[in-house]
Amino acid sequence: MNKKDNFLSLLRREGYTHVPVEFSLCPSLHKHFTQQFDSSGDYASYFNMPWKNVADGVVTPIDPNLHRSYYSFPLKEGTTIDGWGIAHEPGSEAAMHMTYMRHPLKDLKTLDALKAYPFPDYIHADYSHQKAQCEAIHAEGLAAVGGMQTTIWETAWYLRSMEQLMMDMIMDKEKAAFVINTVFEFALFRAKKFAEAGCDIIFFGDDIGMQQSIMMSLDMYVEWFKPKLTTLITEVKKINPDLLIFYHSCGFIEPFIPHLIDAGVDVLNPVQPECMDFEDIHRRYGDQISFHGTIGTQQTMPFDTPEDIRALVHKNLTIAGKKGGLFIAPTHLLEPEVPWENILAYVEACRDFDPNTL
Repeated sequence: MNKKDNFLSLLRREGYTHVPVEFSLCPSLHKHFTQQFDSSGDYASYFNMPWKNVADGVVTPIDPNLHRSYYSFPLKEGTTIDGWGIAHEPGSEAAMHMTYMRHPLKDLKTLDALKAYPFPDYIHADYSHQKAQCEAIHAEGLAAVGGMQTTIWETAWYLRSMEQLMMDMIMDKEKAAFVINTVFEFALFRAKKFAEAGCDIIFFGDDIGMQQSIMMSLDMYVEWFKPKLTTLITEVKKINPDLLIFYHSCGFIEPFIPHLIDAGVDVLNPVQPECMDFEDIHRRYGDQISFHGTIGTQQTMPFDTPEDIRALVHKNLTIAGKKGGLFIAPTHLLEPEVPWENILAYVEACRDFDPNTL
């Protein structure tokens, strides 16, 4: 089996011959990699990662001054405004992927004002590159991935603010429905384009868990978001029944897992060990869903020893068993405090593991 075939077989719990590796580096670790390992900076290829992303549609840019006009206060120097008009004030080197978000729809008082907002036009975006990218990725023996995390809930609250959107969902459902449905319609269009292009995987996700509790009630999730996720998955699998659906949510989300399985999710990411016990989660749900992650980035990767990391990788792969079902990886971006010795210990543990011994 090539890398793609082995990878997809592992995710489908149909057996595998070797353990693929995967992680994401913060800028300072990426710089170290470029200086010490490979001047090209392509760590995904260097470590033989099994997948590559296909680019999303290219949207006609909106004048940032138009989006900036939705903020009635000065934005911090260095702030960027993304295609949705969400302002990201810069964070520190210690958390480069974290920004302080400002929400352009937060203070809009009427439904008409929400409807007048300049949303990015994904319907008329350029998707012509996607099929060729999928074919090129497949020619390398890799799986092609359509990345669509922050699929519905997160993008909606990034726009409206979490507090205001939750209040809308309870007390002003017409406004909540407009914002959520607008994001959903764009997500559905984009997801279909990834499926039509030939992607093997579509990666959905919305953070619906906190460190020790769920972010919203099950009733609220089932009312507002489960039907939309179900529709997304149903529609893309009409195009390609063999598509695998990843779903990301940080935090404690155990009560949601049956609903995610029911919606059609194939692989759950990241199963944070600080929030959920993988052995327990696998015992409950491992015959219905596969997993991606399980190696913590709050404690394990930055602060445990290389020996601890090797032992944990082998333990979790053993729990998953010889059929697979665990794409083992760090649960989030590797930050500056993670020593390279620990990254290499993770890689070596994956390469050393022999599923034939199970």
